[in-house]
Amino acid sequence: MKKITLILVLLFVAPFTKAQDTCASALTITAGLHVVGPINGSQVPTPCEGGDAVPSTNRVPAGEWYAYTPTQNYTVTISTDIAQNTPRIDTRFHVYTGTCGTLTCFGGDDDGGSNYSSVDIINVVAGTTYYIAWDNRWITSANNNGFTFQLSEAPIVVPPVVPITYSNQTVSTINSGYNICIADMNGDNLDDIVGVSNNNLRIHYQGAGGTLTVTDYPITGTSLMPNWSLAAGDYNRDGFNDLILGNGSGISIWRSNNGTSYTSITPGQYIFCQRTNFADLNDDGNLDLFSCHDIDANVYYLNDGAGNLTYYQSNTTPGAMNLSSLTNDGGNYSTLFTDFDNDGDSDVFISKCSGPPCQLFRYDGGNVYTNASALAGIEITPIQTWSSAIADFDNDGDMDIIITASAGTHKFFRNNFETTNTLSQFTNITSGSGWDTNTSTNIDNVAYDFDNDGKVDVLGGGNKIMFNQGNNTFAGISYTGIGTGAIGDLNNDGFLDIQNGSTIRYAVPNNNNWIKVAFQGVQSNRNGIGARVEIYGSWGKQIRDVRSGEGFRYMSSLNVHFGIGTATTIDQVIIRWPSGIVDTYNNVTPNQLLFALEGATLGTNAFENSVFTVYPNPVKNNINIAINTANPVEFTSAQIFDLNGRMVQENAVQNQTITVNQLAKGTYILKLTDTQGKDYSQKFVKE
Repeated sequence: MKKITLILVLLFVAPFTKAQDTCASALTITAGLHVVGPINGSQVPTPCEGGDAVPSTNRVPAGEWYAYTPTQNYTVTISTDIAQNTPRIDTRFHVYTGTCGTLTCFGGDDDGGSNYSSVDIINVVAGTTYYIAWDNRWITSANNNGFTFQLSEAPIVVPPVVPITYSNQTVSTINSGYNICIADMNGDNLDDIVGVSNNNLRIHYQGAGGTLTVTDYPITGTSLMPNWSLAAGDYNRDGFNDLILGNGSGISIWRSNNGTSYTSITPGQYIFCQRTNFADLNDDGNLDLFSCHDIDANVYYLNDGAGNLTYYQSNTTPGAMNLSSLTNDGGNYSTLFTDFDNDGDSDVFISKCSGPPCQLFRYDGGNVYTNASALAGIEITPIQTWSSAIADFDNDGDMDIIITASAGTHKFFRNNFETTNTLSQFTNITSGSGWDTNTSTNIDNVAYDFDNDGKVDVLGGGNKIMFNQGNNTFAGISYTGIGTGAIGDLNNDGFLDIQNGSTIRYAVPNNNNWIKVAFQGVQSNRNGIGARVEIYGSWGKQIRDVRSGEGFRYMSSLNVHFGIGTATTIDQVIIRWPSGIVDTYNNVTPNQLLFALEGATLGTNAFENSVFTVYPNPVKNNINIAINTANPVEFTSAQIFDLNGRMVQENAVQNQTITVNQLAKGTYILKLTDTQGKDYSQKFVKE
């Protein structure tokens, strides 16, 4: 019986002695635990770790050898700092590549673990053999009794590629009470920084090279401060943007007086105001003012075209529009006006807090808004959100919705208009999108193409940007201290910058190209708010809508930005104005600001469409209207606008003729209205 036991012991010990004593006879191993017997093999060559291979004593150095060939690329950890070695012992090992006799150091460790044990982490390549040699640098004959090491494999984690970086600059003069707005305030199409304090408007005007020049405008009287939100737009059509200050007690309006001073107006109605917006609610060409109401139905002020405002509360004031739920009027936190059904007018998405589901109201013309929340399938409960990110995230030509939670979980809905050709059920594509695993929540979430790669990203919570990877997936990249703020191009380099209080985070340009568009409406509102912009090129199609008021609190640039990645040409830019006028720019050079004047690309000769033509053009006395008999309409009234958007003539249409001999020489827009209230536009030249 003793003899048999002796044979078994020899068989067990043999693999840890003779087979491992040289590089050539290195024991082939895979991931797992491996026992190293007494170290008595051949001397290691030039050590990779811990200096000399020869110990301080005169004994002959020795090594034990293993060969490891991974089947795929891994991050590998080799360690004696494991529970199997209790107490820990002083070990040292070396990792080589190459062939025995011509080995090259690759890794290894001496004292990387606790109590002088060894740990090293290396990235290995599939099919390459790595030789692991343990030596007796710190092992004496008294403690040369063997030990255990562990080789573990893990997938290689590739550090995320940071698609855009930021250079931070603190500007001490950005010190107003509320620094939450970026907008062009002097009509030069460059984004300026707007600060609001009691009785003072401070504007940092952007100049050449991104220089900032400070101008203060004293504001007389008592104004409600924008402790909830701020919006900008030119509602009185003087060529300079006005401001809505959203407060927990109501709103104040700072109206521009031709950009030289500002008048404070506080209408006085009680509103627990959240998000404010400028929008043309009834599609009459005039900007109206909208405010979410937290504890009651939403409210708005209609603009009569002369800058006079009339207050309405949804479902309450006689004749008011349906812009709030009849059964659940509270919890209205953020409104975003955009065209979900591609019919040329703005619908409304309302982010809801305090329990009720979000809502989508479809605009059906005139004063009619229809609650399409159930139809679209975006009535998700329970979810709490203060704002949502809305854009064409998959570049298929319609607006998608990411209901970004302020508490709970995010939901990503894909618009199916491109296949159904109507507003219909959205598809919940949250699973696998990156939004299902994004646990960062925030009250403010905004959608922009921050890296100019042609795909819209989202800035929200967690000090990170969720970058659009394509195929409806997103990946978060973290930035120290970054947060949602006012967004615009503050140094005119085509990349979007972020204002966080007094800190400007300037985007450091990468190699991607871009185009941005500034607007001047003529028949439409002067800012072009509600216009749809489409660009076409090698990427396919991208769309943006012009909006005043993104996210929950901040006001960002009214210029529209597109990134186009590495593409070097833009085949076409199409602007569909709220008036119905369509301007088309062909073969547009990228990396520039395109200034779009409504009607600018309409021909100055007779412009023919499916409804009517006008002649002669240019005209001296009378414009004649020729109606297409294949598509007959009857016109009842005509309005004529100059290119500054001022209506210069209005009269009934008689015998399909309009007299214009009293007009000065110049270019004009003719707007005709038919018996159904539908508008048609043409451009003409008066000589």
